[in-house]
Amino acid sequence: MKPEEKARQKIDQLLQKAGWKVQNIGELNLGDSVGVAVREFPLKSGSADYLLFVNRMAVGVVEAKPEGTTLSGVAEQSEKYLASVPENLPHVEEPLPFAYESTGTETYFRDKRDPEPCSRLIFAFHTPETLQEWLNQQATLRARLRKLPPLIIKGLRDCQIEAIQNLEKSFAEAKPRALIQMASGAGKTYTAISLIYRLLKFANAKRILFLVDRRTLGKQTFQKFQNYTTPDDGRKFTKLYNVQHLTTNTLDRVSRVCITTIQRLYSMLKGEPEFEEELEEHSILDLTPWGQGPREVQYNSEIPIETFDFIVTDECHRSIYNLWRQVLEYFDAFIIGLTATPSKQTLGFFNQNLVTEYSHERAVADSVNVGYEVYRIKTRITEKGSTIEAGYYIDKRDKLTRKTRWEQLDEDFEYDPKQLDRSVVSPSQIRTIIRTFREKLFTEIFPGRTEVPKTLVFAKNDSHAEDIVHIIREEFGKGNDFCKKITYRTTGEKPLDLIAEFRNSYNPRIAVTVDMISTGTDIKPLECLMFLRDVKSRVYFEQMKGRGTRTISPTELQSVTPDAIYKTHFVIIDAVGVCENDKTDSRPLERKRSILFDKLVMSIAMGMRDEDTLTSLAGRLARLDKQIDDKSRKEIEKAAGGKSLSQIINGLLDAVDPDKCYDRAKEIFKVSEPSPEYLAKAKEVLINEASAPFDKPTLRNLIIDLKKKSEQIIDTVSKDTMVFAGYDEKAKEKARTIVNTFKQFIEENKNELTALQIIYSKPYSKRHITFEQIKQLAEAIKKPPYYLTTEAVWNAYEQLEKSKVHRAGPQKLLTNIISLIKFAIGEIDVLEPFPETVDQRFNKWLAEQQSFGRKFTPEQIEWLKMIKEHIATSLSITIADFELAPFYEKGGLIKVNKVFGDKLDEVLEEMNEVLVG
Repeated sequence: MKPEEKARQKIDQLLQKAGWKVQNIGELNLGDSVGVAVREFPLKSGSADYLLFVNRMAVGVVEAKPEGTTLSGVAEQSEKYLASVPENLPHVEEPLPFAYESTGTETYFRDKRDPEPCSRLIFAFHTPETLQEWLNQQATLRARLRKLPPLIIKGLRDCQIEAIQNLEKSFAEAKPRALIQMASGAGKTYTAISLIYRLLKFANAKRILFLVDRRTLGKQTFQKFQNYTTPDDGRKFTKLYNVQHLTTNTLDRVSRVCITTIQRLYSMLKGEPEFEEELEEHSILDLTPWGQGPREVQYNSEIPIETFDFIVTDECHRSIYNLWRQVLEYFDAFIIGLTATPSKQTLGFFNQNLVTEYSHERAVADSVNVGYEVYRIKTRITEKGSTIEAGYYIDKRDKLTRKTRWEQLDEDFEYDPKQLDRSVVSPSQIRTIIRTFREKLFTEIFPGRTEVPKTLVFAKNDSHAEDIVHIIREEFGKGNDFCKKITYRTTGEKPLDLIAEFRNSYNPRIAVTVDMISTGTDIKPLECLMFLRDVKSRVYFEQMKGRGTRTISPTELQSVTPDAIYKTHFVIIDAVGVCENDKTDSRPLERKRSILFDKLVMSIAMGMRDEDTLTSLAGRLARLDKQIDDKSRKEIEKAAGGKSLSQIINGLLDAVDPDKCYDRAKEIFKVSEPSPEYLAKAKEVLINEASAPFDKPTLRNLIIDLKKKSEQIIDTVSKDTMVFAGYDEKAKEKARTIVNTFKQFIEENKNELTALQIIYSKPYSKRHITFEQIKQLAEAIKKPPYYLTTEAVWNAYEQLEKSKVHRAGPQKLLTNIISLIKFAIGEIDVLEPFPETVDQRFNKWLAEQQSFGRKFTPEQIEWLKMIKEHIATSLSITIADFELAPFYEKGGLIKVNKVFGDKLDEVLEEMNEVLVG
């Protein structure tokens, strides 16, 4: 069969799957189906490979080419056919609107009615019914996207406005993929729902898919759709449009928005009738792909490629990996990615089209997020491990059953920090960290508080989490409700119910998790994150930190933490150096997690040496390397003929590394530019070298036996001690830089900015700084080269001189900058919010007036307090201000004149001078 014949055979199959009847010209029967594709149809400029008919009317052409043909230039050929329909042939319009170029493996499509007709890659052909539906519309989707009305900005943050407007500009330019990077807690989901509403109402999008990482997040997203009030209509979103949260594998055809996990959608495309809900509880990066690695997505006529016009994929840095990106690329849809932490791979998938970038730092400056401080706890065992001397009895616990037995050591047992809570458990180490946390909690970490703040502890695994829970309950002397484990293996209470309790109820105060609450889940009252596990991935670490950044109103916070006044920041308790270690943009190494370790080793020995098998074994061996001792490593090296386990692992990875293959080909064949044939041979050499050690039964049996050893040594002998507890030195260094920059700003601008001139040079009686001058000052410190905010400077001073600094609170008053400047230049000794200073001066002034015999009536006192509050936030008061709230509600200027009579001007002048100072 010729290449073009093979291509046509594939194209026939694709057309038939999409609902087209494929006919030869001699068998023409346009009444046979809604859609008919006629082969070799004669037109004025020649014969089209396929002429497409919908309801007996010609609508488009398919130009077929052999597999491997580049199709960009073929569009000119199909263009001629579109414009050469015989006059007597029924057709929808001339030129015909729809053009396909296909090799059967690769297919491009364009709609001539689009504002800028541009070919786009599609997975398969559209159904005839879809083309008819498009023909019935007055304008194409891409044309409608150019005519969206102005955005109603009421209720939206600046970052959300920027994201929606930039995204709609991207749509108008017909860019197929767009990425929104927005800090955790900044309102990505609300932004997406606002956009989706506009796409449904004004662009008449057929249906929109909202993909989430886990079922928990799907439920959370569905609730947000239910609670969303449309800005122009005033009704709830779900009253206007059907929203389906998929809990079965059946798509509701009347739904306009469909929420599901990408793993369920994959199951649906495969045609599976049901899908286990349990598999939706896990993040897609933790799931085992069905079978032995990524499979190709096949066309499913029940879910054609045009089912969705738009796909919104939340936590998109996860959904584009491995098997899952094929699900996204199946649909002929615009793809919108939402993430707080884009990796290089994420940016690449979205064609570098980052429409908005809203960092955590910007979110903190805008009061959208709260910032954080790092409190470091170091212990001797955490830092250096320990040694248990021979002769002592130790516990050995089975990892799975947790059954414990005793054993006497016949030689010293030494372990390093990497083995903690994996092959070795040190209750003393966990207890020392928890006890230090408890002792420092109300003196250094949250001074003055009496209630344990909502705290989330990240553990290494479920067994580690179990140990932590019991020790926390013991150290705090509290019952089971105080601290609970929330992991995928939690039994009894459902994890979702536990998360709701943690979010909304007084108890639990502390939750211990592995990764179930590490991404996406909103728990706004969280004020403390404790890391008892390290994290190597930069993206994952940022997601975990994001759990603490959420802002919350004082009322909501106090409903679960009664003694909290407001949430101004959160604290990371770093007990393992997670904030100090380098992070990377990593991808999962192992791709065959469903295969048992011993079978994976045997498959190498039996000659199964594909890339997935090699990298999966490398991943398993790397884990084993962290769990075994030096004695076992030496045994492996002996069995492998002198090769260390590390060398074996690297050999496996080198075998699938294109650069290593390229270098080996140059070395073997003595060429500067190896041919594909040479590269293939070099790769085979590398694979054989890497696999050779597994030909030896001794090595295979040894590493299989070592892997099966699932006992943990419980070190009840070594007693841990706290080495250091305090705020992170790196954070202090950053704080010093901020303070120095602020002082530099003052020095460089003291003769330029009016407010600084007044503070520096005017006598007290002449210091009348206006609110506008303060606004000018606050804006100036934000600009280059300073890039500061009042809050950042305040937090820096608090870290460096905690005893002299009062927490500023969430109000973020511009007037606080006066206190900062006076503290920086040494005019005041204590940094406190400006309203506190005003309060103190007011009380002192009032007491002095009374001591001088000046009496005020209760009504005058009430007005004086209102005047004081106004000065605290606006720096001064004038006669005109009495027409504003709250004075206006009390009678305004007329009333205040009656209250103070001819003394009003004197009172105002005196209070302006005394309170601002």
